[in-house]
Amino acid sequence: MRRSVEAIFLVYEDHHPHVLMFQTNASCFRLPGGVLKPGQDEIEGLKNCLNERLGPSNPETQTSEENINWNVGECLSIWWRPNFANYCYPYLAPHVSRPKEQKKMFLVHLPDKQELFVPSNLKLVAVPLLELYYNASRYGPEMSNIPQYLSRFTFYYAD
Repeated sequence: MRRSVEAIFLVYEDHHPHVLMFQTNASCFRLPGGVLKPGQDEIEGLKNCLNERLGPSNPETQTSEENINWNVGECLSIWWRPNFANYCYPYLAPHVSRPKEQKKMFLVHLPDKQELFVPSNLKLVAVPLLELYYNASRYGPEMSNIPQYLSRFTFYYAD
């Protein structure tokens, strides 16, 4: 079974909460993250994936001191892919004995100031939570449920 992890970065822009996502083209959005190696810890694997995607642009020359110290928080959701179809489900159906993928989404807290290095083939966009809510046709069921995952938290924003 393939295991993958994704990061939910919550930022505050124009007095509204936003989620940072990668945009590959006009209609394709995804969260930062990646696939874990067999036996790899989820938190450490997510930190490695984030350093590969958003860390300094030349990972061969960077040292462990140059890695960004990601503050990975709570696991907000677990999605299951029962077969190699496109869709994931927020539960594992009882008739599925060997799912093909387990995807976990973690809340990652950003420091006050952080420089992110975005790959040239991707664009990092801040999508308002209001736009994500109930908009599965554009963002898919996993990302359109992010506002519900975050509803159990109370956020205080400081300028």
